[in-house]
Amino acid sequence: MKTTDVIVVGAGPVGLMLAGELRLGGVNVVVYDKLPAPTGESRALGFNRRAAESLGQRGLLPRLGEFRWGPMGHFGGVRFDLGMLDEDHSGVLGLSQARTEEALSGWLAELGVPVRRGHEVTGLRERPEGVVVSFAGPDGPDEETAAYLVGCDGAGSTVRTLAGIPAPGWEATRGMYTAEITGVALRPRPIGERLPGGSMVVCTPLGDGRFRVVIHDLALPARPDPGSLTFAQVADAWRRLTGESIDHAEPQWLWACGNSAALAEDYRRGRVLLAGDAAHEIPPLAAWGLSAGLQDAVNLGWKLAATIKGWAPEGLLDTYHAERHPVGRELIRNARAAAKIYLGEAAMDPIREVMGELLAHKGAAEQVAGIVSGLGIRYDLGKGDHPLLGLRMPPDRELTLPDGTRTRIADLLHTGRGVLITTHSTEAQLAQDLTDRIDVVTATWTTNPDPALHTVLIRPDGYVAWTSPGSTDDLPKALDRWFGTTRVPQPAGR
Repeated sequence: MKTTDVIVVGAGPVGLMLAGELRLGGVNVVVYDKLPAPTGESRALGFNRRAAESLGQRGLLPRLGEFRWGPMGHFGGVRFDLGMLDEDHSGVLGLSQARTEEALSGWLAELGVPVRRGHEVTGLRERPEGVVVSFAGPDGPDEETAAYLVGCDGAGSTVRTLAGIPAPGWEATRGMYTAEITGVALRPRPIGERLPGGSMVVCTPLGDGRFRVVIHDLALPARPDPGSLTFAQVADAWRRLTGESIDHAEPQWLWACGNSAALAEDYRRGRVLLAGDAAHEIPPLAAWGLSAGLQDAVNLGWKLAATIKGWAPEGLLDTYHAERHPVGRELIRNARAAAKIYLGEAAMDPIREVMGELLAHKGAAEQVAGIVSGLGIRYDLGKGDHPLLGLRMPPDRELTLPDGTRTRIADLLHTGRGVLITTHSTEAQLAQDLTDRIDVVTATWTTNPDPALHTVLIRPDGYVAWTSPGSTDDLPKALDRWFGTTRVPQPAGR
């Protein structure tokens, strides 16, 4: 029977990102997916700012090719100007999910992570020392044992079901159709056009004569079957709502879904963990689900790798659920609220007007932008009064190294390790016994942060775990909490 450290089920962006994070952490990982090849479908057209930063701090953004940043924000279709904010909250627009998957697949190939397609999970047995996963593959039934199993296999997750993890939620009340088409010219409606009776149509130009059309129609079944959807159904619904004919268009792919939502009760149960839509299912909305899933992967990867490598402090892996489950709960709340505003009938117009007036004010815009961009996420990473404590470290802040060269925070995180940045050599000495998992950087700030930082401890996911000045606890306590005290023996020659 084959064995490995971690089995990841699901070769979408979340599963691929997690596998890369685990490999950076020095563990063996294999990805399984039931589909024989990538679909080429792009249900998400980009991701939010924090997800983009997560890719950037691993040096992955250049692999995505050309894309554009969105200068305007919106919540439920109520738009506001991101330019009034102190930080850049703009997200990535017009980037197909297929391109994201292709870029991540190339990264994994370079890291030597196998992706085994055409293998469907059929069972799992948890043992004290690991999980035995059964598959139905091209060559028949097979099994593999891993220390841990992570389900990144989407809404309706097989891994979640087999592990017996409940995912209570909200039943679907309306359905939607999506299609990408060519051979037709349509009027763009990128943020959606409301129609009488609570319906909406969306038309997003994708370039090269390709359009994404989305139909929100109360006449559709609440849980449409994506497998039986035909383009004739899409074209009929589009004509009925808009008066426009797309019958002669060439469909590239079709999809149907409802607006159900669900949240797994546990993101970890023993040696089985969940990430992405397997953990938090929401209706398709501005790539919020994909963005949250990528951040799940970056939060979990280093913690799981540390656990397997033997240096994780007690309880580190449990902080994955503790930190990300509340984010998932808020994600679902925010998505349901935004959908209500977005798709509500004319009775919602006064609420939209009030929201628009509120979002013209900087404070309100910052709060909502933090929700949409993910930059507002703060974890409980220790006591203190520095405004960055528990937030992500702005990735574009620059440091000047002793040799005079400059580097960005994001560049220091490419290896997937923790980083201790200090202007004091005495504090640098405190982390010398942990240099197998932390990079110690003595430097000065090219532009002084406000308020100033003498020393900052950054976790591998980019979040600030300790500051001086600001943190109440001392640095050794913060190092112990996040990076442990166990020195893992290194192989000879390293």
